[in-house]
Amino acid sequence: MLSNPVYDPFQILTKIYSEGAHVKQAIADTYIEELYRGRTVKIVYGVLENDGYFDYCIRHYAPKAPKLVVRTILKISLYMLLFMEKQKYMVTDCAVTLCKKLGKSGVSGFVNAFLRRFERAEVDSALEKEENRESIFLSYPAYAYKKLKKEYGERAKAIAAAKSAGVSVRFERGEERYTKKPHIATPFSGNFLFENFVRDEGFEKGDYTFQSVGSIAICDCVSPCEKLLDACAAPGGKSVLLAKKCAQVTSFELHPHRVKLIEAYAERMGAKNVDPLEKDSSVFDPAYEGKFDAVLCDVPCSGFGTVSENPDIKLFRKEEDFKSLHKAQREILAACSRYVKKGGALYYSTCSVFEEENDRVVEEFLKTNGEYEVESLESPLTHEKKRCGLQFLPDTAYGAGFYVCKLIRK
Repeated sequence: MLSNPVYDPFQILTKIYSEGAHVKQAIADTYIEELYRGRTVKIVYGVLENDGYFDYCIRHYAPKAPKLVVRTILKISLYMLLFMEKQKYMVTDCAVTLCKKLGKSGVSGFVNAFLRRFERAEVDSALEKEENRESIFLSYPAYAYKKLKKEYGERAKAIAAAKSAGVSVRFERGEERYTKKPHIATPFSGNFLFENFVRDEGFEKGDYTFQSVGSIAICDCVSPCEKLLDACAAPGGKSVLLAKKCAQVTSFELHPHRVKLIEAYAERMGAKNVDPLEKDSSVFDPAYEGKFDAVLCDVPCSGFGTVSENPDIKLFRKEEDFKSLHKAQREILAACSRYVKKGGALYYSTCSVFEEENDRVVEEFLKTNGEYEVESLESPLTHEKKRCGLQFLPDTAYGAGFYVCKLIRK
């Protein structure tokens, strides 16, 4: 059973599709045959990246939607056929065998017939007639792709299709040992991207950590200071990196278990000047008024700048979520702005590519907070200068999309 390449991806994807689990957590919580871990992870991410297109493929041959178990098996099979170029007979045999092992012998005939009939050219020909063909082909939610097209025009396709450039690793020391294998050097010291990177004892020793290029670029935009507040800090990557250039970092985090993540992160990386606290950053606490030289608000957002790393966002993020996210963004910025000293800096950042979560939130804030003004930023990472901040886009920033703005309290 363990040699069936469909089995482990099926277990992980079932947790994502039926329980709403995040992809990284679902992988971490599932026993995987170690010899084939790389293959399993590749299939899981590949299925999620192409989920919308696979749904269309299934609808084309099965007007009546099959049950979730069958859809999941078919999506894994389609990925293996179309992106791993496996032989149809092998994929079909694996899929049918899994149906039987799961006690679903009754649908094995349907799965067998579907995969034998499937032809990509036939599906793509039908897709050409669809109004939302680009968003379907890119497996990008129609409402989100419409936003992309409105803001970025023809570039929207490149943004939606952008892939991660690799596993982003930030080294504290000993990078020479790891950079002998193929890698991409980013503009940031000690930060490299690898196609594959196997965690070893160096991780526990704090020689390196896994941190996204976007997170590192945001930290690079923060000026050194004495006291800094990282207002939405978990899992702790930015707090730990900023602790290298700020004398004292206070880290607010709403959830107790995520406070522990920050504590563990700081301890592993030897950052002794990070103080994690359980605190709701959207609710003003008079005890911290005017206490910090700088405050970083890396606020909750839609996350569409990170879909190359977190393709499950495309499944679960709904258009109506933007309203509640916008409320949280405004509340956090309003509360945390009061923690900044006169002459201090307030940084606002997201991992979003949409103006409504970025410049527009900052401009709304400035309308009612005249004591703040925008200060321009620069970054060595390719970006666009917006009215207030810098916008990094996935097609030119190693697959990462994010935004950062600096405000000064006059």
